[in-house]
Parts: sequence; C-alpha cells; structure tokens
Amino acid sequence: MMVLGPGLLGLGSLFAWAMAGLPAFGDYHGPYGFVLNRVVVPLRHTTNVVMGTTFDVRGVDTMGEEFILYAAVVGVTLLLRDETRSKQAERRTRRLPNDTARLVGIAMVGGGLLVGLWLMAFGYITPGGGFQGGVLAAGAILLLYVVGSHRDYRPFRDVHALDPLESLGSGGYVIVGLAALASGTAFLTNLFGLGTTGTLLSGGSIAILNWASAIAVTCAMVLLFAEFLETYVVPLEPEDSGS
Repeated sequence: MMVLGPGLLGLGSLFAWAMAGLPAFGDYHGPYGFVLNRVVVPLRHTTNVVMGTTFDVRGVDTMGEEFILYAAVVGVTLLLRDETRSKQAERRTRRLPNDTARLVGIAMVGGGLLVGLWLMAFGYITPGGGFQGGVLAAGAILLLYVVGSHRDYRPFRDVHALDPLESLGSGGYVIVGLAALASGTAFLTNLFGLGTTGTLLSGGSIAILNWASAIAVTCAMVLLFAEFLETYVVPLEPEDSGS
C-alpha cells in the first residue's frame, strides 16, 4: 500500500489534469470527423459512419485491436485453465433463492441476447457493431450464472466449441484481407457490391468483417468470464443444497 498509494495519487492527479484541459462538449475543430461524415456513406454505403471508419478507413488498425483481444484471452486461459479445478468448481454451485429475481434474470438473458444480436446485425446501419454486440451477448450469457448456477453457465463455455469459433472470428478478418490481396488489390479492399444504402446488404465486406469481430469478441468474453469465475468466484461459493 505504501508503494500503491503514491502511484494512485499521481495517476489520479494526471487524470484530473487531463480532464480539466478537455475542450467543452461540442467544441471540435479537427477536420477528420467532417471529412469522414462527407465521404464514408457514398464510399461504402454504411449509414453508421463510425463502423465505416472502423472497418474501412482504419481497417488494419481494427484488425490489430482484435488480435490484441485474442492474445489477451490466450494469455488468461494459459494462466488460469485447470481442468481439475474446473470440475471441482462445477460441484460448487448455488442458486438465487428468490424465484421472482430468477424469473426477471432469465428474461434479461433472452433480452440481452436479442439486443446483442441486433447490434451485431445492424451495426453498420445504426449505432452498434460486432464489438459492442459481442460484449452484450457474452454479458447476457453470464447472467445465467448470476440468476442460476455455475452448472447452468458451463454448457455455454465449452472450450472445444468456443476456441475454434474465436479463432474463426479472428482469422476471418485476415482471410477477407488476404482474399483482396489475392485478387490483385490492396489489403481489405471491398470485393463485393456496395448494395443499397441503409440495408443489411450494404457495405460490401464490412458486413463480413463485422460478423467476424462479433464472433471473436463474444467467444473471447465468454471464455474470460468463465476462467475468472472458476478461479476466483465459484470455488468460494457455498455448495448448492439441491445438487
């Protein structure tokens, strides 16, 4: 604490200094945003300029961010994965005693998954995207543990299914870029028609990149939640009297 205290104080002071120097809300003088607002929609037919920017203007940078998440998940699972501990944790489950709270929680699971899928599917048309939808979908699955038990959650974190899916999501992004190179164009160049602006068939390869990111993020977050639960939370839970 003697080392941590001064460090936190210094970091907090820097944050306060940085926030005090921020411009007022709406005070924007840079040309970048204005240029993107003008060119992204006619360039890729995506009515969500942010997603057009993410997967087109700075598509390579976004690919790097996706692999940062992939590497983080690999590191966490290598550090925490222990099949013996996992089986022991499965026996240590508990359920919410309040039926009303459990019913509301189960309804939130369905609602969260629905909204997450909507954010994934329509991310390049309306606010949302694969990253946001993936986090929400994984959070909805985590609610199964909160309102149910670890045994209710475990079937949705089967590593034999999630590991290949996460790799497919991360690798799918690269495959789209390599396909463009193989065709003789630049990396991540759109090889599909732009479609009609404002529909699911718009944006060309952006839709594929968006779904690849959604799959990778969802699987990554589910695996991360599971590893932390089984290491730090579930082993300390009282055993379910009904198990």
